[in-house]
Amino acid sequence: MTRRVAITQRVMDLADRGERRDALDQEWTPWLAAVDAVPVPVPNRVADVGRFVQELEIDVVVLTGGNDLSHLPGVVQTAPERDATERAVLECAGATGLPVFAVCRGMQMLVHFHGGTVSRVEGHVAQPHALVREGEGDGRLRRGPVNSFHEWGIARDGVPDVLLVWATAPDGTVEAVAHRDLRQVGVMWHPERSTADPVDQALFEWVVAGERP
Repeated sequence: MTRRVAITQRVMDLADRGERRDALDQEWTPWLAAVDAVPVPVPNRVADVGRFVQELEIDVVVLTGGNDLSHLPGVVQTAPERDATERAVLECAGATGLPVFAVCRGMQMLVHFHGGTVSRVEGHVAQPHALVREGEGDGRLRRGPVNSFHEWGIARDGVPDVLLVWATAPDGTVEAVAHRDLRQVGVMWHPERSTADPVDQALFEWVVAGERP
């Protein structure tokens, strides 16, 4: 049966047209189709996000990349309305048990939401790198290399106790986390931007399946 995926969107500010647009990378549609899922984009200005998600009978939440978290110092590509939307989505997921698959900025939001710290990193913009797997995530993550498109990331001491570290980059920054109790997994690379990797697809399937980390 095809799963329905509530998927968050980046905000694009078109100042010359006086518009702020929600946008979703087209690569997500074929990636999700490969795992028998269909995207249901979540608008960033919906009045009641929790109700929106529940009424559409969503099976899993995907937090996508793009935009910087608004609370970080010196950021310019911010979208406070998206921050609020994703917080509401995570609150809904926590209350209802919906699984969460968080990618790049999505993982940053997941860490921040649970009380962790996001900090600036160097050498992670368009620079693929190896993946150092560890703990219970060892058998569920690809062996690398992974793509990398972020200026902000998570140091090991920025991970809250409620999240387990599943992988790091060679420089020690955290590349994958999993919630200790809930079905919530975050990765800093973009599965949708790479040739479909069966390990990434299997990780998504594992999150949806209902197992605990």
